[in-house]
Amino acid sequence: MRTVCVFTGTRAEYGLLRPLLARLQQDPTVSLQIIASGMHMSPEFGLTYREIEKDGFVLDEKIEMLMSSDSSIGISKSIANGIASFSEALDRLAPDIIVILGDRFEALAMAIAATIARIPIAHLHGGEASFGVIDEPIRHSITKMSHLHFTSTEEYRRRVIQLGEAPHTVFNCGALGIENIRTMTLLSRDALAGEINFDLAAPYFMVTFHPVTLEDDSARRQTQELLDALAQCPQRVIFTYANADTRGRIINQLIDGYVAAHPETSIAFRSMGLLRYLSGMQHCAAVIGNSSSGILEAPALGRPTINIGDRQQGRVKPASVLDCAPETPAILDAITRATSEAFLRQLADLRSPYEGDAPSETIATILTTRDLTDILKKRFTDFPIGEFA
Repeated sequence: MRTVCVFTGTRAEYGLLRPLLARLQQDPTVSLQIIASGMHMSPEFGLTYREIEKDGFVLDEKIEMLMSSDSSIGISKSIANGIASFSEALDRLAPDIIVILGDRFEALAMAIAATIARIPIAHLHGGEASFGVIDEPIRHSITKMSHLHFTSTEEYRRRVIQLGEAPHTVFNCGALGIENIRTMTLLSRDALAGEINFDLAAPYFMVTFHPVTLEDDSARRQTQELLDALAQCPQRVIFTYANADTRGRIINQLIDGYVAAHPETSIAFRSMGLLRYLSGMQHCAAVIGNSSSGILEAPALGRPTINIGDRQQGRVKPASVLDCAPETPAILDAITRATSEAFLRQLADLRSPYEGDAPSETIATILTTRDLTDILKKRFTDFPIGEFA
């Protein structure tokens, strides 16, 4: 029996991992361990570890690591807390391999702890690009600490190989988030309205806006530009809070102010939960903001996305995604285009580049059958420029 440990630090990350967790949980050859930390353990972000337990998973470790600060110093101290606590948890659990998804600072802390503990790492969603945020160098750093790689497109697979990873360790399996959409029974519009106690009879937007962490002091200005645009639109608005990133609290405070001023037409959530969030996306007029869910999940649901600013600059984007500047006139123009009948007709036969054939099955099979002997002794694979397997 192989012991596979899965780490999760945020609500969105858990949503992506959910089908893989379910498959590993059902595998009689696997002893599944789960470590929840980061935003999951914070009342400010809804104590979302409870959602994991509600879904029937056992949390082997629940670790608080976040400082009560969204400054760069506070986040650095949170990383230090994470490394210290994760190293102790890994010593207790002693897994054969650990699964880490993405590019956030919580994931970096776990990757460092696992590397020092000589535990092999399987990394999901490597090779991607997001030039506007600190996640970009974190993502590639985790790639270099990892031993098995599961990417969401072929372009990203090639980029991981370009980073020197051996081609036989890098697998393009598609995005787990799209597997959720294909396998979950989403709520009807009326059922969702009842769940969140918000009238959804009229068209509405799903809005998630995060800080662009490689920009100085842009969070307040850009969020206000977005809110000024929304105030001029007839559509209702469902907000989900920003992540625990630098200056994320500024965004959440502005959202709270907007909802207080528009209580009949807007509502905000620390976390909607996976089912309600995907259901909300399915029925919305458009997804607006700068969340990766607008690029991965929204296109799979046939919904248009208005991607604001530079946070997601560099990602592979389906034709349903409209980029615009973080300025009110540009956002209003993008809303007009995204909600036009002509644009919506183009989405009818759209296939996302992130589609894969049962990603969770591919990942689980490799996790449970791959020979881990000497896997820690990585070599850097050199290729002439332009010649990648």
